[in-house]
Amino acid sequence: MADAARVNNQRAAGNFLNTLKDSFPAVAVMTVVVMLILPLPTVLLDALMAINIIFSLLVLLIVLYTQKPTEFNLFPTILLVATVFSLALNVSSTRLILTQGARFNGRMIRAFSSFVVGSGGNEGIVVGFIIFIIIIAVQAVVITKGATRVSEVAARFTLDSMQVKMMAIETEYSSGSISEEESQRRKAQVQKESDFYGSMDGASKFISGNVKIGIFITVINVMGGVIIGVAMHGEPLGDAVSNYIGFSIGDGLLSQFPALLVSTAMGIVVTRAAAVGNLSDQVFEQIFSRYSKIYWICAGVLVFLAVLPGFPWYVLLPMAALVAFHAFRIGRREKKAADFNEMMTKTGAKKERTESAEISPVVPLDALSLELGYGLIPLVDKEKGAELLERVQGVRRQSALDLGLVIPKVRIQDNMILEPSEYCFKIKGIDAGRGKIRMSHYLCINPGTVSEELSGEKTVDPAFGLPALWVSEDRRDEAERAGYTVVDPPSIIATHLTEIIRRHAADILGLQDTQAILETLRKEYPAVVDEVLREGRGLRVVEIQKVLQALLRERVSIRNMVSILEAIADYAPVSKNIWFLTEKARQALGSQICHQYADDHRLRVLTIDPELEQKIIDSKYETPSGIVAAMDPPGQQAWIRAVSRAASAVRAKGWMPVVLCSEAARFLVKNSTDRELPDLAVLSVPEIVPGIIPEAVGVIRLENKNENSAGGLNGAIG
Repeated sequence: MADAARVNNQRAAGNFLNTLKDSFPAVAVMTVVVMLILPLPTVLLDALMAINIIFSLLVLLIVLYTQKPTEFNLFPTILLVATVFSLALNVSSTRLILTQGARFNGRMIRAFSSFVVGSGGNEGIVVGFIIFIIIIAVQAVVITKGATRVSEVAARFTLDSMQVKMMAIETEYSSGSISEEESQRRKAQVQKESDFYGSMDGASKFISGNVKIGIFITVINVMGGVIIGVAMHGEPLGDAVSNYIGFSIGDGLLSQFPALLVSTAMGIVVTRAAAVGNLSDQVFEQIFSRYSKIYWICAGVLVFLAVLPGFPWYVLLPMAALVAFHAFRIGRREKKAADFNEMMTKTGAKKERTESAEISPVVPLDALSLELGYGLIPLVDKEKGAELLERVQGVRRQSALDLGLVIPKVRIQDNMILEPSEYCFKIKGIDAGRGKIRMSHYLCINPGTVSEELSGEKTVDPAFGLPALWVSEDRRDEAERAGYTVVDPPSIIATHLTEIIRRHAADILGLQDTQAILETLRKEYPAVVDEVLREGRGLRVVEIQKVLQALLRERVSIRNMVSILEAIADYAPVSKNIWFLTEKARQALGSQICHQYADDHRLRVLTIDPELEQKIIDSKYETPSGIVAAMDPPGQQAWIRAVSRAASAVRAKGWMPVVLCSEAARFLVKNSTDRELPDLAVLSVPEIVPGIIPEAVGVIRLENKNENSAGGLNGAIG
């Protein structure tokens, strides 16, 4: 029974404490309101003033021993409460001073008006008034003004850098450097810092307002007290001035002293924005624990001052001895550290540690990166949807399916050099494409079926170079009804990224990527990989990489790696020429290539005049990096004009231009047109598989064999 009663008593006490804790803020606020309306006994006023001093001192100590400023995120609210509480005490003390006059017996105010000042009578009043003015000036001009300015700057820079920090965290998460939990924790910390310094910017105004109202209340106390004492209480003018000025000075000092502590705490908080750790530890670490030389100099200066006439040597010499002793201790610690480093150097341990801490001499570049101007940062902000991040991941997945190449994670980062609305893709640090985005606008592209032209800002589609328009969000439906293809900003960048990957897939595929592909394939098809890499008769990994790059350069998917490697294994004993192996790999992928360009099993092709084709074959020239078509410049120009006109005529019919030629000429035809017509598809006859019906829609020939004139199509198309 006794145990049950004790448990019930503990539970009741716990419930009472919880209730008291929950109701404390409401009770405190109501107490402040009551203080503003009802007169307080002087005993209670003394107690509340003592609480105000202790509370302000606690706030200052908490700030000094807080590891990080944002850990005390209640500080802006504390500033408001402390300011209102101090003003309420001012109002209560003013009421008692004016109503009681010489009979006022508030011990705290009387103590500050006499004991703290250090003297009594008129001299004490004058000294107290001077001290009051000095405290007000220090607080208003130095501490409060400086802290307010630092708060404004810290809040502005914190808010400006918030999006950049969020994007950096998202980039680390996208690259796999941190987990999702760590990403969420860091984002919450950034948001917390932003909210804290934003609140501090506003809360700092409470202190400056408190200083101004303190001066106003003191003036009212003096003037009102003298008038009331002389006119209503019949006191002599000298006594009234002495009493009320003394009480007003004491009241002012008592109210501004806690405010001075709180404003000092505010200044410490906002000036420690970049500091992490205990303030006392940082002071001893950064000031009193290093640089013995500067303390020896200080000790010497103190000794020099001590020997000069008139200086208090009995003060300066002991101080010089203390500073010299401290310098000796630091110097001994520095010598031990130097000896330890020398020993580590001799054993080689220090060298190893230093090398591991230094920056690597090889600074790797991202295979693919996206840089954004600061105006485009909302596209990767998760709080605003971060739709671009999802689009980029989707592009990587789709590229893996289309090209058979796993694209590395795209590093997204801000670049202050770019214009706010500009973005830039880089492949291994080199610009691969860039464009500009107008936020809150849509890009409208005319696919050729527009029924009504729209007005808007003219621009060019960054992915394909097509003419387009920028229209505002409210005109999107109008543009769609008119027949435009309407694209939002994330889709513009995602489409551009897709095109960048297709055009530069060969540059993205590195030697290490090729090795990873082979190692992964070895798990399922060990015989195929071993045959290709067989010692003595096989190929090196770099040679396989060259073949894969040649395929990707012509936008041929390497997803069917088994067929590619089998073709290489079949023909590698015949020749290890990269051009030869590439052609055989293409023939192994013939079905895939044909269906890439065929329409309903019909492949519409342009053929080449046999005499012209033989001329291209005869121009073959072998270089250390491979074979090239080395036609004379006039012949090359005429050839390009002929192909361009033929391709334009085919496109006018709505077909994709595909050139069909012999196996010997295919690579040379592609090589000779790659610079001027990079998107031209060139197939060889062995690549045509059963089931695909080639249909010749024209012949490419030079119109005038004697003159290097333009080429065209022989006859009609169709």
